[in-house]
Amino acid sequence: MSGDILLRQLEYLVALHREQHFGRAAAACHVSQPALSAAVRKLEQQLGVQIVRRGQRYGGLTEEGGQVLGWAHRILAERDALLLDLDRLQHGLTATVRVGAIPTAVPILPAITVALTDRHPRARMRIEVLSSAEIVRGLAEFELDAGLTYLPEEPDAHTRVLPLYRERYLLLTPDSGPLADRETLSWADLAGVPMCALSTTMQNRRILDAALAEAGVRADVVVEADTVESLYAHLRTRRWSSVVAHPWAQSYGVPDGLRLIPIRPTPHTPAVGLVTGHQRPSTLAAAALHDAVLAADLGARLDQAG
Repeated sequence: MSGDILLRQLEYLVALHREQHFGRAAAACHVSQPALSAAVRKLEQQLGVQIVRRGQRYGGLTEEGGQVLGWAHRILAERDALLLDLDRLQHGLTATVRVGAIPTAVPILPAITVALTDRHPRARMRIEVLSSAEIVRGLAEFELDAGLTYLPEEPDAHTRVLPLYRERYLLLTPDSGPLADRETLSWADLAGVPMCALSTTMQNRRILDAALAEAGVRADVVVEADTVESLYAHLRTRRWSSVVAHPWAQSYGVPDGLRLIPIRPTPHTPAVGLVTGHQRPSTLAAAALHDAVLAADLGARLDQAG
């Protein structure tokens, strides 16, 4: 079996699993649907196992197909790492580093990009805003080089983590509001305050709800949003307040007519950090990003901010 043909077949299989549809997979691979279907069937014949469940439409992978898919991800990742390593020896790191970030960590992404490009001027970043679960899947399937997310207390053996900061919280509130003259606030002080907040599907919101519940109060959430940028857009109307994490305050500043007030005590929160592959194959791009962020001492800078 030709190496080129095998790699192409594996690429088709990965696309089919990602798209969950023969037609969409073929379009993503820039081939006809019959050509993609024939290549997957040929792979099944060569390996002697059924990979795809077929019916009126794509029916998913068999158990054997799942094993083949896992190897396909690893083989293609190793191919990409080989090509990248050879290119690095000739030209320096020119890779596009694929990073998935949870919405609440988006404000610190520019600092990470600066750390990478200062060390590797020809490197590039491609950023996707994803949930923690989507980041874990993207890393496992080699669709991401790194994730910026809340870190588990017990890291997975297949990943390495670089903690950057633990969130501290402040109230961003109108400077004409009833709390504006306070130097600090307790969580109980937030009872009845009209708020903007992230949606309850996000871990940041669940952390804040737990801190309020422990103080015996509930947030009066008027506006729910799924991005930090949307929260700030609403806050600029000076009609509502919001509990913000300290890196947001550093990145977005304090809009006119608002002020920041620290909230005490700070609840125990999981660290936010960089997650990359630990065991082989780990991409050179992932290693370059990890080392650049570490060398820039970004964690200390973020932890001191706010």
